[in-house]
Amino acid sequence: MTRRRSTPWIHKWSRFIIAGIATCGALTTAYLTFEKLTGGQAACVVDAGGKGCNDVLSSPWATVFGQPLALFGLLAYVGMATLALAPLAFKPEKNKQQYQKIQDSTWLLLLSGAIAMTVFSGYLMYLLAFKIQALCPYCLASATFSLSMLVLTIIGRTWEDIGQIFFTAIVVGMITLIGTLGVYNNVNNPNAGQPSTPVPTGQPTQGIGWKIATTSGESEIELARHLKKIGAKKYAAWTCPHCHEQKQLFGKEAVEELDIIECHPEGKNARVDLCQAAGIRAFPTWKINGQELQGVQPLKKLAEVSGYKGPTNFKNFPDYFK
Repeated sequence: MTRRRSTPWIHKWSRFIIAGIATCGALTTAYLTFEKLTGGQAACVVDAGGKGCNDVLSSPWATVFGQPLALFGLLAYVGMATLALAPLAFKPEKNKQQYQKIQDSTWLLLLSGAIAMTVFSGYLMYLLAFKIQALCPYCLASATFSLSMLVLTIIGRTWEDIGQIFFTAIVVGMITLIGTLGVYNNVNNPNAGQPSTPVPTGQPTQGIGWKIATTSGESEIELARHLKKIGAKKYAAWTCPHCHEQKQLFGKEAVEELDIIECHPEGKNARVDLCQAAGIRAFPTWKINGQELQGVQPLKKLAEVSGYKGPTNFKNFPDYFK
């Protein structure tokens, strides 16, 4: 008489645990999406440098295709929860073969989704540590959720072909990484096709930002005056490196002529209410003649969009990009 091998408890409950984790992730991203779309501030602690979740949520990386990144995270978590619970809608005793096909296909989709979310979360952790340099418990929680679901998809069932896991991880991981770099290409290099501006060094002055190291020529000053005259506004945050890069292109004197609205609540002369009313989702953001431009803009582009007809021999354009 042969003794029937019992099913490990993790195999019995893995789908439910994955669905539970995905639900937690969905609730977290739903909250962040709501705050982002309504212009609110997420409840969050700040680090020693005065930066926190809202600096991350207001960074250029927090918006994808004009929508909050958290919204795409919400959709991903909802998808994972749906895949985890999908087989429960079918009764195995009616059609065991069909039920097994659904089990196998949803497990493969769960594995692919978990790999993609983990790779993407890993890239966001890199941005958090080296680019944005701010503490964000929501982001850390999301990365933990993604990694946990990946582990559960691997140990939560018996995989007959272990090579399938490695093959799926390589293919999905590479596609996710390439796609992520492509999506953020304009953020990582706002002036695509030209060398990017240097990253500011040193500590920014509290509420003001980094010191502007460049000077302005006649063209920069005339453009700045023109932009202010037509009502163009630049929405920025003193903690935003890209906002500083934009100032560097104008130079110290021209920046004084610009209409810059500070969106960080701890910034000098902050007008958070105006930023929320304007629906600002990334810094810097320009509002010119009814158009919205996100990210660092070459001065020639600002001149073109604003209808500027003055001199365009911008001194910080050819010399600053080296």
